[in-house]
Amino acid sequence: MNSKKQKRKLDIVVISDVHLGTYGCHAKELLQYLKSINPKTVILNGDIIDIWQFSKRYWPKSHMKVIKYLIGWISQGKEIYYITGNHDEMLRKFEGFKIGSFSIKNKVVLKLNGKKAWFFHGDVFDVTMKHSKWLAKLGAIGYDSLILINTVVNYISNFFGQGKISLSKKIKDGVKSAVKFINNFEQTAAEIAVDNKFDYVVCGHIHQPIIKKVKTNSGEVTYLNSGDWIENLTALEYSKKKWSLYKYIEADFQKEVELESIEVELDIVDKTAKEIFGQLVADFNFKV
Repeated sequence: MNSKKQKRKLDIVVISDVHLGTYGCHAKELLQYLKSINPKTVILNGDIIDIWQFSKRYWPKSHMKVIKYLIGWISQGKEIYYITGNHDEMLRKFEGFKIGSFSIKNKVVLKLNGKKAWFFHGDVFDVTMKHSKWLAKLGAIGYDSLILINTVVNYISNFFGQGKISLSKKIKDGVKSAVKFINNFEQTAAEIAVDNKFDYVVCGHIHQPIIKKVKTNSGEVTYLNSGDWIENLTALEYSKKKWSLYKYIEADFQKEVELESIEVELDIVDKTAKEIFGQLVADFNFKV
């Protein structure tokens, strides 16, 4: 019996809002997911590295392993687009940077089986980002703190057999202004997409994973959001001309299985890592 688990082949995978460098990031789970798929094209749709909250004191090995795995994909020639978000907006000055199959973009438009897909992070629609960036950054710190509190709450909840809960989701679902913001975000993205004759509009930013049809006064578009790897642990997958929303399930990875290794020696990966990220993150003194 073959002990190796077959990797799922995908045309495109979209991952956003990983927030590497923060306590809430589920890097280990993300790495497990990455090892389970074999995509042709990878869209990193913003907030992959959280430069806003980056600290030299907190950069776990699991976070670096995600970076190295992605670099392994680049070494294999997989097309990887890094679309900038608000938490990694510092990389926007490198827009157009390209090395091998890796490139940094502010937005990407791809043709998928005769249809056009528009990929961008989505913070351009956030009024707080435009006019009160300091407030947005303060909110990011508060959100990260809430995730830490949530971890403790879930530990206690699990101990008493009550299951996991999401404090931030309860807040979002319970505050009318938050619900209104999400609805406005989706509607605005859809309207612009329809006006520009896109068939799909793919965002991140609001940490609300979903695939749905949105109607506007001018037409209809499929709106997709990849969610995040803080709470929802979700990604978007495109395969066999169809989009689907992936949700990480811990039970699927509890049993250790042999996965096909990357056909790149570690020293080559390290060399490529320094070549690609050396200029971009030198100021942050990442250990590659």
